[in-house]
Amino acid sequence: MAALALTAGLSITGTPAVARPDDRAAAAEASDVSIAADTYTWKNARIDGGGFVPGIVFNRSEKDLAYARTDIGGAYRWDQAGKRWTPLLDWVDWDRWGWSGVVSLASDTAEPDNVYAAVGTYTNSWDPTNGAVLRSSDRGASWKAATLPFKLGGNMPGRGMGERLAVDPNKNSVLYLGAPSGNGLWRSADSGVTWSEVTAFPNPGNYAQDPSDTSGYGNDNQGIVWVTFDERSGSADSATQDIYVGVADKENTVYRSTDGGSTWSRIAGQPTGYLAHKGVLDSSTGHLYLTLSDTGGPYDGAKGRIWRYDTESGAWTDVSPVAEADTYYGFGGISVDRQKPGTLMATAYSSWWPDTQIFRSTDSGATWTQAWDYSSYPNRSNRYTLDVSSVPWLSWGANPTPPETAPKLGWMTESLEIDPFDSDRMMYGTGATVYGTENLTSWDSGGTFTITPMVKGLEETAVNDLASPPSGAPLLSALGDIGGFRHTDLDAVPAMMFTSPNLDSTTSLDFAEASPGTVVRAGNADAAPHIGFSTDNGANWFQGSEPSGVTGGGTVAAAADGSGFVWSPEGAGVHHTTGYGTSWNASTGIPAGATVESDRKNPKKFYGFSAGTFYVSTDGGATFTAKATGLPAEGNVRFKALPGTEGDIWLAGGAPTGAYGLWRSTDSGASFTRLSGVEQADSVGFGKAASGAPYQTVFVSAKIGGVRGIFRSTDAGAGWTRINDDAHQWAWTGAAITGDPRVYGRVYVSTNGRGIQVGESSDTDGPGTDPGPGTDPGTDPGEPPADADCSVAYTVTNRWSGGFQAEVKLTNTGTAAYDGWKLGWTFPGDQRIGQIWNASHQQTGAKVTVTDAGWNGKVAPGSSAAFGFTGTTTGDGTAPGAFTLGGEACAVG
Repeated sequence: MAALALTAGLSITGTPAVARPDDRAAAAEASDVSIAADTYTWKNARIDGGGFVPGIVFNRSEKDLAYARTDIGGAYRWDQAGKRWTPLLDWVDWDRWGWSGVVSLASDTAEPDNVYAAVGTYTNSWDPTNGAVLRSSDRGASWKAATLPFKLGGNMPGRGMGERLAVDPNKNSVLYLGAPSGNGLWRSADSGVTWSEVTAFPNPGNYAQDPSDTSGYGNDNQGIVWVTFDERSGSADSATQDIYVGVADKENTVYRSTDGGSTWSRIAGQPTGYLAHKGVLDSSTGHLYLTLSDTGGPYDGAKGRIWRYDTESGAWTDVSPVAEADTYYGFGGISVDRQKPGTLMATAYSSWWPDTQIFRSTDSGATWTQAWDYSSYPNRSNRYTLDVSSVPWLSWGANPTPPETAPKLGWMTESLEIDPFDSDRMMYGTGATVYGTENLTSWDSGGTFTITPMVKGLEETAVNDLASPPSGAPLLSALGDIGGFRHTDLDAVPAMMFTSPNLDSTTSLDFAEASPGTVVRAGNADAAPHIGFSTDNGANWFQGSEPSGVTGGGTVAAAADGSGFVWSPEGAGVHHTTGYGTSWNASTGIPAGATVESDRKNPKKFYGFSAGTFYVSTDGGATFTAKATGLPAEGNVRFKALPGTEGDIWLAGGAPTGAYGLWRSTDSGASFTRLSGVEQADSVGFGKAASGAPYQTVFVSAKIGGVRGIFRSTDAGAGWTRINDDAHQWAWTGAAITGDPRVYGRVYVSTNGRGIQVGESSDTDGPGTDPGPGTDPGTDPGEPPADADCSVAYTVTNRWSGGFQAEVKLTNTGTAAYDGWKLGWTFPGDQRIGQIWNASHQQTGAKVTVTDAGWNGKVAPGSSAAFGFTGTTTGDGTAPGAFTLGGEACAVG
């Protein structure tokens, strides 16, 4: 049996942000943090930003107190002294990863120490947990949770609208929450401890981005989208009487209560045909401003308006800065200057080309100026200067043709806030960063104001792969949305992401172990190329050719000496090449979609894995032979070969419904032995050996001894030490992990929204072993019920020449919950799955088996799990006629 030492460290400035249990049942899911020895410190490898910031909230009673929310990467508090953001939700654990999506924030005006966050990432089956309202009485240093009876959607359509969560400024024990999915308006009268539905509220909304979508994503009712109080209608300790609520209903988008929420009515005369993204009230003038769009955003929106409501007279006025016919975008972000009544700003959130637009009025919307105009098309005259020298990659290395510029003012600009204490400071969120200015009023005097990134500390990238070469840059990364970076200094923002080619998302990268200057990466893009090569350790890149049929990056591996490469792209089978991909040849003996890696010693040896079978090539990837079987056939599986040693392979992965753990082979994959005591494992990597240790340090993201965490072994897996702690969990960390071959103890951990986490050991030499108490070997969970009732809805959502896209919804029609599922069918014709999401698959000929992704394996009676894929075919993509679940037939429809 393996030895286990659950030691964990903490080193952050101030008190750690942790979830603590409530004294009521509603918060029973939040767990206490237990912090042991101070062994590891954690920080981000700096990128600064990298994702969508849909909300910025300033406290109205305390200067410099501000918060930001992200769609998948948690919440942050502004640190004025350091001019940076402090993360607040790093304690969110593996099982509740959905709580890292923040749909709304509220800062208490009456008691500024209080802050609230409404959390949950998806409202459909993709998120395994219900949403919650988190509450903190110490500005996010610690939290308690009230779990809700429904889900919230921090990464759903409409997530830029808001704020859905609001604290009564006069009686701060009262809060309101606008719910999605037809769940209505909710209220708490005890500072967020308990919640109940406001049954008197008449309209739960009816707008969905795409009603024809069957996944529960695009067809979800976006619900109640903002709550605004008119603080003039209450007094200290007396509930505010006038409350305004925005609803996702194009004909009835604004409601009001004048009796503290007892009764509600639609405001007469309001604009129709649009959704009110935000409703902001200027209490000095009594004007309620609405930014409206024809869709819920944050990507789409082709028409929009801005309307003003006079709360005294009841008069509505269209105060839009441009004629309706001239808009090709919706309006989203809006803010009023609390120091200058009648001054307000708004954004054209969905103006992707040539740039977003920002509007400003100093007369309550009667007239407007805008951040840029055409001097003589296509030339622009800007009221601002944009300095991105602190985050230079924001230019994307682009050199666009006017009227586009690089860098841009942004896109998806749903949040814009003027500091309520400082008319010169304004911040706004984009799809990639937070921008801001500290000389905003220069706009009004005819001068230019300076915009810079105000994003330091806010790290929001989703990490797909990591590599740490033995020489050159210590870290290379493969990221979603912004490609990836070469980090020569972990504490400095890289100058540029990988270019030539620019990939939307890099899915895999590798370097030649004996020649680390040779690097390859593959990823997703709208069109070819999907692969790039570097001969200088990732500093410069050139595009590679690719086999026909490639639709996505897949996985790629470099020979140990850089003499060749093996690539398993989406849409095409496994291929190999010598040189730098000027031509590719199909590999034989290995199924399409297999994960590929290289041996780190023998340049002719490559490995592959698919559906429980391990494959080996000894001729540079030309031919593969099936070797070990009985490995995890479900879930995600990742494996790595040990640097410098031929044939030493570690494999992590699986699913709770089948084999799940950590395996090792010392004979090039001919056989594997499971490591006892490791109940679950999802990624594995290697780093410098401890002083006196004969084996390199092994790092895993795993569950060991009943505890989920990041673990280290210095004795080839005989003993394990947990090196993170409950304050540093970062939700889901299963995509990639690697140690540093040059620095003992240093580890790089992937997250899905909190960037690249870097762990440093306080023991610079390290022990020879990681001793600890014994633990019993883990056991494999059972299979899902074989007699589970089910129905399947299979929809082809798009077709094109040679291909199609399909969505599948599996519904539990029985009385027992699924604890994992495996759906099978046989395609008519020659259809083959290419890229699949929210599941994994195996295809042999026309027969397909699709397995849950782990997090969506539990399906309650009456609930559904959904996944989608792209496929290839020479026919018309006819839907299968029959489906099985665990070998039993499902109803179709």
